[in-house]
Amino acid sequence: MTEHYFTHSPNTPHDREQWSFELKGKIFQFITDSHVFSKKTVDFGSRVLIDAFSDDNLPEGKILDVGCGYGPVGLALAYSTKRPVEMVDVNERAVALAEENATLNGIKEADVHVSDIYEAVHLKEYAVIVSNPPIRAGKRVVHSILEGACPLLAKGGTLTVVIQKKQGAPSAQKKMQEVFGNVEVVTRDKGYFILRSVKN
Repeated sequence: MTEHYFTHSPNTPHDREQWSFELKGKIFQFITDSHVFSKKTVDFGSRVLIDAFSDDNLPEGKILDVGCGYGPVGLALAYSTKRPVEMVDVNERAVALAEENATLNGIKEADVHVSDIYEAVHLKEYAVIVSNPPIRAGKRVVHSILEGACPLLAKGGTLTVVIQKKQGAPSAQKKMQEVFGNVEVVTRDKGYFILRSVKN
């Protein structure tokens, strides 16, 4: 069976690397490994999401990063907002790296663990849910992330995702409108859409 970055327990031989990348004005150190998404650098979609995100006028509470990979989105937003963050991924290798990277970068309020989408999240309510969803896992998985976010958000909380136009942004936009009754294109950059919905 072919292994992907959304494989639960990758068996591929390890190939660890460490490199630095500036996000939200901080030089982060990241350790990555084989069979995690965007091993060599912080992928462009994640960068656009991080740059576009603001927690102004949002309720108090925790950030949930769904499909966190080795951690760039969740850790950068925890640093910039000073909010605690919960980071989940189905890939055990990615979760171990995200834990390591939280420690490496001094992000103390990071709760990192394995969860198949929302199956094992620790809270019933979040102020923010963010995701760079695993497009290659298929539309059903991506739309499960979009649909499952609404019940877990506090009133006034937001779901913010990044999706390329050619990889399903129009379909995701339609689904978020259907689920939340609103959706905003926060920014577009080189075909990447940052979509945000607010729980009313």
